[in-house]
Amino acid sequence: MNGMQSLRLSIDGMTCSNCVNHVDNALSAMDEVHEIMTTLHPEGTSHVVITLNSEVSEDKLREVIDEAGYTLVGVEKR
Repeated sequence: MNGMQSLRLSIDGMTCSNCVNHVDNALSAMDEVHEIMTTLHPEGTSHVVITLNSEVSEDKLREVIDEAGYTLVGVEKR
């Protein structure tokens, strides 16, 4: 992949700032992730915009989010 790419992740199960920290820490541990911006919606689906410095599969993102205890319900290229 040339340059950086941004993805908008839709995640269910995030209800507080600790949830945000868990997800942010899980994603920031990935070599492909350059930057993370999270919008918490405690009573619905939260959104995380990640900027990637290299390509990553949706399956890998789903695995990382699942291991953090949350559910990835959508991925949208930005």
